[in-house]
Amino acid sequence: MFDKATADRVRRIISGRGLVIEKTMFGGLVFMLNGNMCCGVNRTGALLVRVGSEGRKAALDEPHTRPMLMRDKEVSGFIFVDPPGIDADDDLEAWVRRGTAFSSTLPPK
Repeated sequence: MFDKATADRVRRIISGRGLVIEKTMFGGLVFMLNGNMCCGVNRTGALLVRVGSEGRKAALDEPHTRPMLMRDKEVSGFIFVDPPGIDADDDLEAWVRRGTAFSSTLPPK
């Protein structure tokens, strides 16, 4: 299950940015923009953000971020922002924008 309050906050930000579909994946809820995953929310309220391989290091230099792990391996192009990093609406919006900006560079699926 995912943190519903954080998911609602993301929905308000991402609405109107193109074709947005929600899917349950990775034990949480992800938001797909034109068929490409851009961000998501897990059960703790952390935000998954697709930043791309080239944007990953800079994103991980930001406070309250950590790599996305799958089976103990870091997933290239994705990071988590823990709740303290998205408590403020402006911070959450900046991270969601970062994810949608990267996803918008990908061809629609």
